[in-house]
This record gives sequence, C-alpha cells and structure tokens, in this order.
Amino acid sequence: MAVLLELEDVTARYGPVQALHGVSLAVEEGEIATVLGANGAGKTTTLRAISGTVRREGEVQFAGKQLGRSGPDAVARRGIAHVPEGRGTFAELTVWENLRLGAYTRRGSANDDFARIQTYFPWLQERRNQQAGTLSGGEQQMLALARAFMQRPRLLLLDEPSLGLAPLLVTEIFRIIKELNEQEGLTVLVVEQNAHIALQVARNAYVLEVGRVALAGPSAELQEHESVRRSYLGY
Repeated sequence: MAVLLELEDVTARYGPVQALHGVSLAVEEGEIATVLGANGAGKTTTLRAISGTVRREGEVQFAGKQLGRSGPDAVARRGIAHVPEGRGTFAELTVWENLRLGAYTRRGSANDDFARIQTYFPWLQERRNQQAGTLSGGEQQMLALARAFMQRPRLLLLDEPSLGLAPLLVTEIFRIIKELNEQEGLTVLVVEQNAHIALQVARNAYVLEVGRVALAGPSAELQEHESVRRSYLGY
C-alpha cells in the first residue's frame, strides 16, 4: 500500500518553546493510524504541523508532494481535513450552515454529499436547522466529523475525538470513523488519549514523549509492549 503522508524530522515551536524535536512518521493510504502520548507530548502539535496551523521545519509529504510552508487553506485544498480538539463547530450557525462550510474548498452542490453523510449520521436531517451550539457534546463532535467529511478529504486528522464524552458516545464515534475508513477508503490519523479504543481501530501507532517518537509499530504489537500497557492501558 502506498504511503499517503510522511513526516521526516519535523520540528515545531511556540515562541521560544520547542514542542516537536524531530518527529518522523508515515501513514499509508487507506489506513487508520493513531498517535498516543501524555499531555504535552506533542500530539496536537504534530497534527497542527501537518495542517499548517503552526510554523514548522522539516519535511511533510502528502501524496508524493511536499507541503512546504502551505497554510491551512492550501492544505485543505490538497485534500487534508483537520478536526481540532474541542470540536470547533460554529455555535451560532445551524447544523446545515456548518456542513456547507465544510464544502467551501471545492466546487459543486453540497446536497449530494449531505445525502451521503446522512447514511453515517442519520440524525442530521431532522436537526439541519438547529443551532449548532444547542447540540449535545457528542452531537457537536459528530457534526465536526461530518463537516470535515463534506470536504471529501483523502486524509482526516482527528484530535482527541473522545474528549469529554461518555463511553457509549466514544464507541459510536469510533465505529463511524472505522466505517468511513472501510466504506469510503478514508485515511485517518487520530490523536487520542483513550489508548484502548485507538489501538483497537488503528493498524499502526506512534507513541510520542516530549516531542519525539518513542515507540512505533503495528497496534497489535504495541498493545503487548510493557511500557504501553503500563502507561496507557493500565495493566
């Protein structure tokens, strides 16, 4: 399977504070990969370095071409959708208006994509005129995911999709992520602190520690690694 995304020795900083110290990873087309790590390990910054929302050094290749210093709009037009931590829905806009914003990078009507998305999120039709800020936390997370999918991305970057949600909702969200991957061929790179569920759905995993890749390999192997079991799986 071809590599869709590749990072080579990527560094990033916030002012004088260096957050990434040479991160290298690769995500194959059509796979789900996950990035694990404690708070402050550099997980969110890794996604931001890919989507162009933080300044970085090092090489980021997508679909065989360098992203260079592309900003977030150019990155989105290349086929990368980023769902940030905290969902990022526009609370004052309706569900439908949020979804239409997800399609801003491409031409054509959003109605066909809305019909496709309803197969994964059937509740969107009856809530399409509801203000997004009045949705529950789980519904807002699903709306953020649906909005990203309206972009028709080749790569979906997800930052902590389970944050603040009840276990049943977390299971449902990851079920949808897996279904999008299997049915649509969507490539997914997910940052997640819930290592149990992330390692279940991902084929490959990376563990970050203080801005560096400390461990990498197939998820099934990392689940058996002593430090991963002790630090992230609790046994």
